[in-house]
Amino acid sequence: MFAVTATKTDADDPLAGLTVGERPEPAVPDGWTTVTVRAAALNHHDLWSLKGVGLPADRLPMILGCDASGIDEDGNEVIVHAVIGDPDRGGGDETLDPGRSLLSEVYPGTLAEKVAVPRRNLVPKPAELSFEEAACLPTAWLTAYRMLFDKAGLEPGGSVLVQGAGGGVASAAIALASAAGLRVYATSRSEDKRRRAEELGADAALESGARPPERVDAVIETVGQATWSHSLKSLRTGGRVVVSGATSGQVAPAELNRVFFMQLQVIGSMMGTRDQLERLARFLVKTGVRPSIDRVLPLRDARAGFAAMAGGDLFGKIVFTP
Repeated sequence: MFAVTATKTDADDPLAGLTVGERPEPAVPDGWTTVTVRAAALNHHDLWSLKGVGLPADRLPMILGCDASGIDEDGNEVIVHAVIGDPDRGGGDETLDPGRSLLSEVYPGTLAEKVAVPRRNLVPKPAELSFEEAACLPTAWLTAYRMLFDKAGLEPGGSVLVQGAGGGVASAAIALASAAGLRVYATSRSEDKRRRAEELGADAALESGARPPERVDAVIETVGQATWSHSLKSLRTGGRVVVSGATSGQVAPAELNRVFFMQLQVIGSMMGTRDQLERLARFLVKTGVRPSIDRVLPLRDARAGFAAMAGGDLFGKIVFTP
């Protein structure tokens, strides 16, 4: 089958290890099934894998990709949940299973014509969502959903600052928060990305580091080192910063005096559960919100999509179709 594979890793030149071509079909363990992929979305996770983060040399070659929608063996339209884990070992939450992984870390990923997953990882795709829209949900959109409504505990009428408008998680968070009745502020260095953030529903889009109109209940943080101090300064007393990434670097000043004096909460978040993915899909159907898709490319042109993500030349998701 045709697939996009990491054949080597290079921290300085990640695209050097990107190989596009034929690969064997995935093995199907007991309790697993296969999905014929109709659309698959690109994530920063795929770039990090090519850099060798979470993907050691002894697992190469590895088919990349966490996100997909497609057709299961019974002909049903499905969304693939990317977290491979046991909910029982995580207290009912597979993301808390100490042995959990994401597709493309231990098991072959979704940037292929076919992917194998545990049967419980299949979520019905609502007819109202296209395959391309549905493929955007399992990583970026599910991460944003969990950060907003689970980890941050935000309710309608609350306020949130989203750092780094334009990234997949950030753009999802802006759209979801606005649809849920939150006051939404977003930041970006790019004037164009600030404009597009307002189109997604941000009440105000600010230059990076600018003071928001109010101290917010929560900050959605995926940028990391470059925005960390601003995130803490933007919170109200008792507010929460929810972190799911650090694309600008992971070594930021802790500012512990501000954390304890303001009684701030710093909360990590990673992906979401299968049930949250199903609820997210229903939320989109109910509200009419849809993922922002930067571009749709054939899988054969995957290198162009990876290059665009590596260069930051995108707003929303890049989606591949076989």
